[in-house]
Amino acid sequence: MSVVLRNAQRSVPLRRAPLRRAVCALRAALGASRFDVALVCAGNALMQRLNGAYRQRPEPTDVLSFPFHQVAAGELPRPRCRDEYNLGDIFLGVEYIHQQCRDAGEDFADVLVVTAAHGLCHLLGYRHDTKPAWEQV
Repeated sequence: MSVVLRNAQRSVPLRRAPLRRAVCALRAALGASRFDVALVCAGNALMQRLNGAYRQRPEPTDVLSFPFHQVAAGELPRPRCRDEYNLGDIFLGVEYIHQQCRDAGEDFADVLVVTAAHGLCHLLGYRHDTKPAWEQV
């Protein structure tokens, strides 16, 4: 299936092909290559609106995940029809991540892939509300 990537921000130059390839590889490593995933690269304004609406935290953030299925950590969804081969949507706060990388002296492209992996883990049911859950992620 596919990884659809949309760049919905203009603040940070972004190389989409390497990010898409990395997410495809991550999806395959997690055994989920049969499932579609949507990635939206967003600026601070959109991330702030989404974070406020869905998490009651009206501030930009690095990643928000919206799973299509509710599954236990590490389980793959069990689609009943072709239209359900979808893991969900990942919104990457590209502008936020870029600023964090500049402040910390980290490589933006590398951190973007790690953050996408974090979002993908959320689509597969992993959470980090507690210390044991964080360690599992």
